[in-house]
Amino acid sequence: MEVQISLTVSESKRLIAKAVVSLPEVKEALEHGKIILKGGTTVSAICEEMVGMPLRISGRITGRGTVTAKDSSREHAHSVLIEKGTVKNIDETIIEVSQGLGRGDVVIISGNAIDVNGNAAMMAGSPGGGNPGGAISAMLAQGAHLIIPIGLEKLIPGFIQEAVKAAGRDKDLSYGMAVGLIPLIGKVVTEKDAAEIISDVRCTVIGRGGIDGAEGSTVMDVEGEDAEVNKLLEIVDAIKGAGTSGEEGSMEECDRRSIRCREHLSCIYRKGKNR
Repeated sequence: MEVQISLTVSESKRLIAKAVVSLPEVKEALEHGKIILKGGTTVSAICEEMVGMPLRISGRITGRGTVTAKDSSREHAHSVLIEKGTVKNIDETIIEVSQGLGRGDVVIISGNAIDVNGNAAMMAGSPGGGNPGGAISAMLAQGAHLIIPIGLEKLIPGFIQEAVKAAGRDKDLSYGMAVGLIPLIGKVVTEKDAAEIISDVRCTVIGRGGIDGAEGSTVMDVEGEDAEVNKLLEIVDAIKGAGTSGEEGSMEECDRRSIRCREHLSCIYRKGKNR
């Protein structure tokens, strides 16, 4: 059986979420270990799949550029630890918690760029990437499984090594906040990978892009046994029309022209001008 499916960016994130929670290492960590989820819209979708709650969204790219949330409240978690069925906000303690991970534990962090070789990187608008940036080295040093769920809309025309060198917070001007890139080393899961994790199919990306709300969409050819293809189609049908995952109060972007936003040091570049 051979079919063609099209997924919007938000639908791709939901498919990726369903695939990630089905991974053997994730299932094992949910039952016997620890899982750290670092906030982002894709990871928020994963958190919804796991425990039924969205995460607070911080950085994002909008029409204004690379910006953060307008509401800096810590009432809702951006990063959480899931252990023995409990969910804990670790926004202030993620570095210490990461230092206590073991080899069977799992860390799930999304990125903002991926290249054709499967290398990924995460944008950092705060010095050192803030607490999450400081925790990445601890996560890797502890030998935990690092899973990088990332949609193909973030595929860059080049290589991550080049992008990391080009990026940086020290810019003369930035639309939004100037950002650097932190390389991520782990298991990448795109929507193509997700389809092949969920069912025993061969998936080939045949187109990208779109209009009228489908910008960044992925079109894929899927081939496999009828039962396996139908298994995937049932999930695709269920996620059709899905919106962006994230705690509602954090979805409004920062407006640097407001007094409140001028208090967000990460939004204001001290050397040049933000637009």
